[in-house]
Amino acid sequence: MNAASSRVVVLSGGVGAARFLNGLIDAIDPSRITTVVNTGDDTVLHGLSISPDLDTITYTLAGAIDPDRGWGLRDESWRAIESLGRYAAIRPDGSAAAPQWFNLGDQDLATHFYRTARLAEGATLTEVTDEIARAWNLPIRVIPMTDDRLSTMVGIDAETRGGANDEGIEEISFQDYFVRLRHGVPVRSVRFDGAAAVSAPTRSAIEHAGVVVIAPSNPIVSIGPMRSLPGFDDLLIARRERTVAVSPIVGGAALKGPADRMLVELGHEASVVGVARIYCEVAAALVIDPVDEHLAPQIEQTGMRCVVTPSVMSTPVIARRLAESTIAAAIG
Repeated sequence: MNAASSRVVVLSGGVGAARFLNGLIDAIDPSRITTVVNTGDDTVLHGLSISPDLDTITYTLAGAIDPDRGWGLRDESWRAIESLGRYAAIRPDGSAAAPQWFNLGDQDLATHFYRTARLAEGATLTEVTDEIARAWNLPIRVIPMTDDRLSTMVGIDAETRGGANDEGIEEISFQDYFVRLRHGVPVRSVRFDGAAAVSAPTRSAIEHAGVVVIAPSNPIVSIGPMRSLPGFDDLLIARRERTVAVSPIVGGAALKGPADRMLVELGHEASVVGVARIYCEVAAALVIDPVDEHLAPQIEQTGMRCVVTPSVMSTPVIARRLAESTIAAAIG
């Protein structure tokens, strides 16, 4: 297989991965690109099936994402969610009806309506995701990591909300932690709940990939759910020499989200070295920003090659050059 012109599979979370994919589309033929997207933070609200990372990827690649928030649609309105406030006073105690803590824009609701209806008709999440991608005229293939339910559960101190286990830890859904609590409480554990399997399209995409890229996404809750699927790491290990990771940590900090704090809270190091230790078994190279170049020898001690290139995707040009350097790191 000629890796220089073969298929590229990108393992993706949300915002950072979406920006990387935009750069990759500028760098190579989009028909070569498949992205496998995290679904561990999928949720059901108002009876609707919501896939935040899939939707962030879709809206970003379609040029429709809100550029300020980094999620949801541009020129969005919120009248439906705002109108739920009418029912707050009459909602019975203990009822979960009409929550307002998770914003769903009026236009965004259409995607969730469609996904929910198609899943109820018996379509797989892979089939529905492909239909949504075609509706938005995406130039690449987008597939979920699994067609089964897998839920990321976050353990927090019980005094935050009550209801402790024997260790004094309460488990809540990822969206409850990330959105409702604004990822502002310490994380004590992360667990992936559900008997999920790698989907056949995901397995096939990785098996036939010339290059696999682990996007600059949270290693614990964006890439971690994929790696929890039975056999997923084996797929990557078989292609380790053609697998390259892009560090989501720059100068000891996450560019967006709680990845740096989460790494420390779960016993890892919030640095490119910590990222290397997480990925060294499944990836042969790690791409880091020049600000972390002095840590290259420690990265190489983990058995990974170290590639130094600007990785803060503040412009489309930087995103494209990052993508080019990443692919070059994989194909040697």
